[in-house]
Amino acid sequence: MSTELTKPSLERRVGLGNAISLNMINMIGVGPFITLPLVIGAMGGPQAMLGWILGALIAVCDGLVWAELGAAMPEAGGSYAFLREIYGRDGAGRYASFLYIWQLSFSAPLSIASGCIGFAQYALFLFPQLGAVVISGHSLRYTSLVAAAVCLFVVALLYRNLKQITRLGWVLWGGVLLTINAVIFAGFSHFHPALLHLAPHAFSPGVAFFQGLGSATLIATYDYWGYYAVCFIGGEVRQPGKTIPRAVLFSIAIVATLYLAMNISVLGVIPTHEMGSLAVVAQLMQRTWGARAAMVMSALVMWTALASVFSLLLAYSRVPYAAALDGNYFRIFARLHPRHKIPHLSLLVLGAVSAVFCLFDLASVIAALVVIRIVLQYVLQQVGVILLRLRKPEMPRPFKMWLYPLPPLLALCGFIFILFSRHNALREFSYAIAVAAAGTVVYMWRAIPRREWPFGRR
Repeated sequence: MSTELTKPSLERRVGLGNAISLNMINMIGVGPFITLPLVIGAMGGPQAMLGWILGALIAVCDGLVWAELGAAMPEAGGSYAFLREIYGRDGAGRYASFLYIWQLSFSAPLSIASGCIGFAQYALFLFPQLGAVVISGHSLRYTSLVAAAVCLFVVALLYRNLKQITRLGWVLWGGVLLTINAVIFAGFSHFHPALLHLAPHAFSPGVAFFQGLGSATLIATYDYWGYYAVCFIGGEVRQPGKTIPRAVLFSIAIVATLYLAMNISVLGVIPTHEMGSLAVVAQLMQRTWGARAAMVMSALVMWTALASVFSLLLAYSRVPYAAALDGNYFRIFARLHPRHKIPHLSLLVLGAVSAVFCLFDLASVIAALVVIRIVLQYVLQQVGVILLRLRKPEMPRPFKMWLYPLPPLLALCGFIFILFSRHNALREFSYAIAVAAAGTVVYMWRAIPRREWPFGRR
C-alpha cells in the first residue's frame, strides 16, 4: 500500500496559456521560415498560397478530431492512447498502438532533427565558415554538428520539473511571436502589390496544377503540424476536457492567420523567381532593413527553431513512457525521475536518436515524414473517431466535434489528395508501407510468446 502511495506520477500543471504556447512553438518551428521557397516552387508563383489555405482547412478538420479524442482520453502519449482504446486495449488496438510507436521511432526523431537542422541553416547565414569542407575526399558539414549539439542542449533544458519547463516555454513562445511578427512588419512596410501578379493560366486545371498543389499542400501541412502537442501531455493538463480542445483550435486559428500574413508579406518584397535561398527570411530583411537586420532576424529564427525542438522533445518523450506503462514497449521507459517526475529515460534516448538524424538533409526527409505519419497515424485516427462513436456512444465526451462526421471525412479526403496527387507519390508511399511491414513483423515476433492479439488476448 505504501509503495503505491509513494509511486511517482504525472502532475496536472499545464493550463490553457501554457498549452497554447507549447502548441504554437511546436507549429511555428523553423519550417515556415525555410519551406516558403519550396511551396512557391511547387506551383511556380503566388498561386501557391492555395497550398497554405488548403493546409489550414485540413488542419481545422483534423484538429477537431484531436480535440474530441484528447478531451475524452487525456493521458500521456496522445495518439498511442487513442489508437489503443479505439481498436481495443487487448485486441487490435494493441497492434495499432504498437505500430504507432514503431513509426514514431522514425518520424519523431526526424521531426526534432528538422528543427535542429533549420537552426544550423540560419547559423550558416551568420557564420559562412560553417559550410562543408572536404577532408581526405569526404565532405564534412559543420552544420550537422551544430544541429546535433542543439538537440543535446534542448535535452538538458528539459531535464527538470514541469513547473520550470512551462516557465521556460513562455520565454521561448515570446521569441517565436517576436520573430514571425517582425517578418510580417518588414514585409508589409516595403510591400509591392505588383509582385503578386499572377500568370494568365495560373489556375488552369490540369495534371501539372494538381501535382503542384499536392506538393505545396504537403509542405504546408508539415508546417501546420503541432496543434495537437498538448494531447501528448494530456496527463499533465489541468481541466483537460476544456483546455485541450481550446488549445488545439486556438492554436490553429492564430498560426494560420500568422502564416498567411507572413507569406503575403514576403511575396510582396521578393519576386518568386528570386527565392533561391532557404534562409528567405534573412533575404527579406536584407532587402528591407539591411545586412545588420538580416543578422538579427537570423538569430531570431534560430531562437524559434530552438523553441520548436523544445516543444517536440517535450511532447514525444511522453509517448514511449505511456506505451511502456502498458507493457507494449520496453519497460525501462516507464520509469519517472524520482525528483523531477518526468520520463527522463525516454527523453534521453529520443534526444540521442534525434541527434543522429541531424546528419540528414532537411529537404530529403519532409515528404517521407509526412506520408509515413498520414498512413500510420492520421488515417487510423480519422477512421477511429468514427468507429469510437459507433462502438461507444455512451463514452463521456467533454468536447464533441462540430458538424460530425464531416471533419474526419474531409480530413481523410485532404490526406488522400496529399498522398496520391504529387509527382513520384508512390515512392514515398512505399516508404510508409515498408515501415508498416517491418513494424508488423516485430509486433508479431513479440506477440506470439506473450500470447497477445491475434494469438491470445482479445
